[in-house]
Amino acid sequence: MSIVDSISRQLTPLHPEGYPFVGTLAVAAVVLFWLAPPLGWLAAIATVWCAYFFRDPPRVTPMRDGIVVAPADGRVSQIVNAVPPKELELGERPLPRISIFMSVFDCHINRSPVAGRIERIVYHPGQFISADLNKASEVNERNATVIATKSGQRVAVIQIAGLVARRIVSFVRERETLRTGQRIGMIRFGSRVDVYLPEGTRALTDEGQTAVAGETVLADFAADNAQRTFRRD
Repeated sequence: MSIVDSISRQLTPLHPEGYPFVGTLAVAAVVLFWLAPPLGWLAAIATVWCAYFFRDPPRVTPMRDGIVVAPADGRVSQIVNAVPPKELELGERPLPRISIFMSVFDCHINRSPVAGRIERIVYHPGQFISADLNKASEVNERNATVIATKSGQRVAVIQIAGLVARRIVSFVRERETLRTGQRIGMIRFGSRVDVYLPEGTRALTDEGQTAVAGETVLADFAADNAQRTFRRD
């Protein structure tokens, strides 16, 4: 591999959601370099960081019915059994929940953990406490997407706003059919994503593990089935 190829692989495209932010900061940097160079350097650093935050790298997603992949980049902060929020209509029994905390340095593009059809999308207003706290799942602003697989399992993905995050963006609509690893939204800036799995599902990850959206396998409904295949995007 040439040096040029190696460098190009490290460069990731910018998601369109980031264009207004990066563009505004870039203009501010130019103006400040003219008026007050020290402030111009700060604005330039902010521009680079913003471009880094809104990066949208391609992922290699394992493709097989039954596989559940991480919906977000970040640290697996908690694996527990918890009663899902009422708006999900998943019943009142505790279900396996895997929580992934995204820092401001993680990629914030969220992806579908499974292939299936969106049954409902429910937005719930709320607070903006630290997304790393357990009660953030109950009291913070959130956007829930419930996905039904063709095998009948129902998986819920909940984008949760955090202490810094003030905007949850969804790229999908109800009744839309999703591929595993498909982009479904993002959260600005720093937040958490919860995944509720069917009762009895065993997690194939552990607390403290670093998850990669669209790639890290969180669970497998059909662990004894054939070898996995992959899709590169």
